[in-house]
Amino acid sequence: MDFENNTISNTSRSPRILIMTAVEAEREAILRGLDGATGFEVRLAGVGPIASAVNTTTILASSADAAAYDLVISAGIGGGFDGVAEIGSIVIATDIIAADLGAESPEGFLSLDKLGFGSSQIKAEAPLSNLLKQAVVRAGLPVCTGPILTLSTVTGTASTAQSLSQRIPGAAAEAMEGYGVALAAHLHRLPVLEIRAISNAVGPRQRELWKINDALSALEQACSLLPEVLK
Repeated sequence: MDFENNTISNTSRSPRILIMTAVEAEREAILRGLDGATGFEVRLAGVGPIASAVNTTTILASSADAAAYDLVISAGIGGGFDGVAEIGSIVIATDIIAADLGAESPEGFLSLDKLGFGSSQIKAEAPLSNLLKQAVVRAGLPVCTGPILTLSTVTGTASTAQSLSQRIPGAAAEAMEGYGVALAAHLHRLPVLEIRAISNAVGPRQRELWKINDALSALEQACSLLPEVLK
């Protein structure tokens, strides 16, 4: 892998990339975008951080070749924070954060980092994230980078959305699987990316306003760029 030159090329073989999605509709959108490109394996992680961590770990651990994969991507649709990531846009993670993993206190939420129990944050592979963002911009899609939050309980109120934005500056999107996928990759010493196409605003749960088909279309378009970006 050659991150200095923004590639994951391997001198002995073509790169192999594992993409994990929560549900089949996301998987199908990504496969349409990849259009048969080689080197990509798109698998189901399940819904939530526990399922995604277990399923990603199982896939990585059961590979016949311990170094079979070069990169792991968590991809799908998600919610966007108002004023940062609008519906139909793409968010590429800078940081993948388990935003509800920690403890409450009278002084506010305490993350694992503050508790001294490890870290609830994993860095996305910055050179590849930046390269993908540039490709998305050239393709004419609205895109931003920033922290993507992983939550076991999706935000459903304006107060929770505001609290998350204040606690994690620059928070761009939320979903339920990224940290689980990222932790599995991290434990196998593999770089990770997270890509989210925005279907709804983070806040009050107004399902009638969600644009799931638009988000799936944006996800398909963004993933169509991966073969060239990750060559």
